[in-house]
Amino acid sequence: MQPLAFVDIETTGSNFERDRITEVAVAILDGNEIEYWETLLNPQTTIPTFIQSLTGISPAMVQDKPLFSEIGPQIYRQLDQKIFVSHNARFDYGFLKAAFQTIGLNFRPKVVCTVKLSRFLFPHEKKHNLDSILGRYGIINTARHRAMGDAKAILQFWQFCEKTFGAQRIHEAVEALLGKQSLPPHIDGKIIEAIPNTPGVYLFYGENKECLYIGKSKNIKTRVLSHFQSSLKQRKEAKLSLQIREIDWIETSGELGALLLESELIKKKLPLMNIRLRKTTSLYAWQLTTVSSGYIIPTLISKRDLEPGLQENLYGLFKSRRDALNYIKGIAEKHFLCESIMGLESTKPGQSCFAFQLKKCSGDCIGQGNQELHNLKLTTALEHLRLHKWPYRAAIAIKEGEVCHVFDKWCYLGASKTQEDIEDLVNNATPEFDQDVYKIAKKHLSCVAKQQVFHLDLPSKY
Repeated sequence: MQPLAFVDIETTGSNFERDRITEVAVAILDGNEIEYWETLLNPQTTIPTFIQSLTGISPAMVQDKPLFSEIGPQIYRQLDQKIFVSHNARFDYGFLKAAFQTIGLNFRPKVVCTVKLSRFLFPHEKKHNLDSILGRYGIINTARHRAMGDAKAILQFWQFCEKTFGAQRIHEAVEALLGKQSLPPHIDGKIIEAIPNTPGVYLFYGENKECLYIGKSKNIKTRVLSHFQSSLKQRKEAKLSLQIREIDWIETSGELGALLLESELIKKKLPLMNIRLRKTTSLYAWQLTTVSSGYIIPTLISKRDLEPGLQENLYGLFKSRRDALNYIKGIAEKHFLCESIMGLESTKPGQSCFAFQLKKCSGDCIGQGNQELHNLKLTTALEHLRLHKWPYRAAIAIKEGEVCHVFDKWCYLGASKTQEDIEDLVNNATPEFDQDVYKIAKKHLSCVAKQQVFHLDLPSKY
């Protein structure tokens, strides 16, 4: 087996991007030889009071210590060509990997987490945090929450395991853990084995059943595992992996069902790490109309008056009035369109708009522009935001496996397996337009086979 580096660090906090390392300790076990190495570091940032109380490391202790950029290469040499062993290893490994990256070093050792080792060797025990392990096996740590004290404690636990189970059993355990090193420390491998290789939605939960993240995939197991593989390289995934306590999943009939369910669950559960697909309480769109002068002008339509799927010449959608106005003004500025003609600025007849004075308007406000060109620039610039009218005479059902997904006027009414339930959805469901559902349905209808789309000539809720 390679030499082992038992590593512990102290930091100013738990965020890889914001916080910094204040202390590193390494206990190297090479055969029967043990070597210790440690250093304090100047984090170049404040150390929170509660961290000072926990670790005993004060600003005065580190103010004259080296920066990571100065001593990083030496730390790298201490760890190079060794198996990285730590308790809750993703924390220590994640911080060090991020710090090494700042000085141009790619740190990619084999990693063994002693939380996982404890679970592997002592599956009957309920608690595997360091304090529980130390107390359970009579391991004395005279410097808890200092890097060397904890590094020595981890080494003593390793030696206890070797004495209890023998070197060969520990070697087998390490080989098994290295094969599973991408799993979060609090997730049992049996849970991963139970996840199906089918389409669906997965949910990551943290402490107290707090929903952290919701995702979807055509293969749930593969996608879930990819999060944990990525966590070895990406800070966001590493942070997520450290917080996960439970994984749940819901199988769906296919990719369309997974997309729709993901959108619904994110809006309902509001997971901490999902930004996209959150429910929008206000929506706005621009509607283009031709006025008596022949110019095409945009009119802002709010959610109250929006009927997507029914109205012509709608462009959007925008989450706020400000977003909508900023966007249309951005188009005007980019294409030298007249904000006065577009109704975005009030001017007296024959008076130029403000943009014309800045030479950012083609002069349509004072009759110097080209009406057809002005209209063409406006419609072309907005075309990619066009909201398509509902292309069917009534509701439709899209067949996916044994399930039919029912839509009407871009609204998702639900899914069913029977004709009776489909009719009930069309007649009794309460449709509500959702921007994300609109995008999902429009994209799917552009590529789905025609024989999978069924027209439902039933009375509509509209």
